[in-house]
Amino acid sequence: MSEPPALCQFVGLDHVVIRCRDLEPMIRFYRDALGCGIDRRNEPLGLVHLRAGASLIDLVAVDGPLGKKGGAAPGPEARNLDHFCLRIRQFDFEALRTHFARFGTEPDQVHVNYGAQGTGPSIYVSDPEGNVIELKAESPDAPPGGSR
Repeated sequence: MSEPPALCQFVGLDHVVIRCRDLEPMIRFYRDALGCGIDRRNEPLGLVHLRAGASLIDLVAVDGPLGKKGGAAPGPEARNLDHFCLRIRQFDFEALRTHFARFGTEPDQVHVNYGAQGTGPSIYVSDPEGNVIELKAESPDAPPGGSR
């Protein structure tokens, strides 16, 4: 694998942006079910920045100035993205399944997937608008400092 140019040496995921039909249930899910904190709101743009560790998950209302630029609202036939992955420290499948059941979503079975930090167990859950979130355990084979 070749080295990226000096201007493109990635440190980690900065943020993802999800367009939402109904912003408030999405905020509640990401805040209450996933534990993200609200970092900042930009009401004129219909934008909410949620903190997920060192990264952000930005939620944008489809009827706001930014959301309108993306075209039709997401739905079963047209999601905004396939999925995004958040790395988590604790991975207890039964505890995660019980937790997410309280929020109306059930993870599927445990998968062993490769990610930025190596191979490890993960599950997939869906938010209230059908966006898929992968929750991946820290990988036991990850080198110190997290780089590969």
